[in-house]
Formats: sequence, structure tokens, C-alpha cells
Amino acid sequence: MGNPVPPDSRHVAPPPWLPRPAYWYLAHTEAGHPIRALARRAGCHASTVLRHVRRVEQRREDPLCDSALAQLGPQLFPASHFPSPDEERQSMSAIARSSKPVTDGATLEREARRILRRLCETGALLAIAPDMEKAVVLKEAGGETPTRIGVIDRAVAEAFALKDWISCAKPGRVATYRITQAGRAALKRILAEEAPRPAGFAEAARPFADQHRDWGARSVMEPGAKAPRALRTNLAESPLTLLARRRDRNGQPFLTPDLVAAGERLREDFELAQMGPRVTQNWDRFLTGGDRGSFNGQGPAEGARGARDRVASALRDLGPGLGDVVLRCCCYLEGMEAAEKRMGWSARSGKIVLRIALQRLKRHYEDLSHTGSDLIG
Repeated sequence: MGNPVPPDSRHVAPPPWLPRPAYWYLAHTEAGHPIRALARRAGCHASTVLRHVRRVEQRREDPLCDSALAQLGPQLFPASHFPSPDEERQSMSAIARSSKPVTDGATLEREARRILRRLCETGALLAIAPDMEKAVVLKEAGGETPTRIGVIDRAVAEAFALKDWISCAKPGRVATYRITQAGRAALKRILAEEAPRPAGFAEAARPFADQHRDWGARSVMEPGAKAPRALRTNLAESPLTLLARRRDRNGQPFLTPDLVAAGERLREDFELAQMGPRVTQNWDRFLTGGDRGSFNGQGPAEGARGARDRVASALRDLGPGLGDVVLRCCCYLEGMEAAEKRMGWSARSGKIVLRIALQRLKRHYEDLSHTGSDLIG
């Protein structure tokens, strides 16, 4: 990861597996390094470091994260850590019960391969108590007694929590944890590195691409078919499918299937339009209400020309702002964070605007259906 703060006589080099935000937090709270100094050494803005430091501070409510940070702080910055007698007495028992934090990346990866795979099973969870040196992986099956399917050291569980591979689902005397989306992505990457892969220029990039793939089946109705056909597809290819799998506090999906269908319909027209003689058309001009540009190709581009007209009509109906976010997320397949940064929006605001835009896009297609002008040419 590269040390944000170079170690000196008072600082110990962090373990390779330690996330950079956790190191920033410890460097700031234990050694007193200013936020701006950490940002200069990391080559980023001070607000980025501050946001990550605050996020790590909030995660100290997690028992495993708190225990890991409490041990790593004195180890990485021993000269800066001078606990009071009361603090020392309170922390002695917890430190004695816990083993040393994991410093071997190979050990962490080996345990991740074994435990994260178990946590991906339906009904699997990780349970641990403050006085336990081991964490157990249990699998619930209806009303039956949970079955133990794995055991790991407490230090490994702490590393999992600090890397955000597991999150606390139920705190208490016996805290329970479940695997996160980041943990599933890490498992995919680890398994992809083991799998045999063909030689080529993309050989090294494959493990990092596989962690963003989520293979599944999707029903597709082909022209002239009487029934839909199931096709294997990457469910994580589009930002819409990722948002559709998220649920709010009431358990309802963030994006309903009809909104996802509207976005996918625009994407299909956009991809069909790329079959034309000119694929470098400036689509942003459609959002300003100005000249749409000209497509002077002749011959086999009639279908592409109709698709371009449908995309242009939809973007003009949405207008600037709504059309921008739909174009980037549905057509360019940009992630939500990237779209927010490009458009200068605040964090976590883009998905709300995207949902409003998809609702407007759905109404646009419904109006076309009523007029009978939505057929693919």
C-alpha cells in the first residue's frame, strides 16, 4: 500500500495487510500527525484523509475493530503511546486475552480463502465473545441448533473486521458477524489468483477484474421466440443491477425492476446506435437542447439511426442533470462515485438523482407505448 508516514526510530512499519485509512487513523490519534501532513505524504486532499479517519473512528463501536486498533496503536507508535495507570489496568486483560495481530499476509490470505468461503454460505455467521481466543463460524438451519463449520484465531477475525470483510450484525455478550460485499470481492480475487488462466497480456489483471464479476442468469426474450431464454450474464456489469440489489431499512429494493428495465432499454438503444458509420458522436449535445449533430451514413445504418433517434428523444425529455446521470450510469456504465465526482455532486447524492431520472425515463417510454412509436426500427 505504501506507507503514508515513513517510519523512523519511533515508528514501526505497518503490516502489509493494514488498510491505509486505519494507518491514517492511528498515525493521527496515536502519533499526533496532522491531517494535512498525512494528505501531503499520501498525495491526496486533506478532506479525503479526514473523511477516512472519521469513518474509522465510527467503526470503533465494532468490538473486533476496536480491539485490533487498540493493539496496533502501541505497536506501530510505541514512543507516542503513554497510557495512564487506569487505562493500562483496563486494557491489560483485553491485551492478554488477544493474540498478536496478524503480520503475515500469506496467513491472512490462507485463512480468508477458508473462512470467507464458509461465510458465503446461506445462514453462515461468525460468533465471538470478549473472553474467547477463537472465533467460530456457525451455520443456521431453520429452527435447529447452529452447526459449527469453522474456527479461526481472534487475531485473524480482527484483521477481517479491520479490512471490512466482515461487519457486526448483532453486538452483545456474543457478537455475531456476517460477510460484507468487500469480503465477497476479496474472496473472488483470491480464488481468481489460484485458478489456471491462459497466458496473455491481460493475465495479471484478471484477478482484479474477477472480484467485480457476479455471474448469474437473466431471462431474455429473443425476436420470434415464444418463451424467454436464460442467459449467463455478469450481474455486476451495470451500476443499475448493483443498486437494484441494495435494500433500504424496510427491506425494499432501492431500484424496482421496472426502473432497471427502463435503464437497460436505454442502454440497448445506445449500444445499437454504435453500429452506425460514426461512433464518435457527441452525445452531450443532446442534453443542451442544441443541434443533435448529423449522421450522414447510408446503407446498413438504418437500425442504428433509429436507435440514435430514440436515445436523443429520451435524453431531450430528461434534460440536463437527469439526462447526464442516466447517460453516464446506464450507457457509459460509470460507477456512482465516479459520476458524482465528474458532475461535482456531493457523496451519496447521485443514486437519489439516478432514481428520479429512471422514474422520468420510465414515464417517457410509457408515453411512447401509448402512441405506438416505441418500436425498434
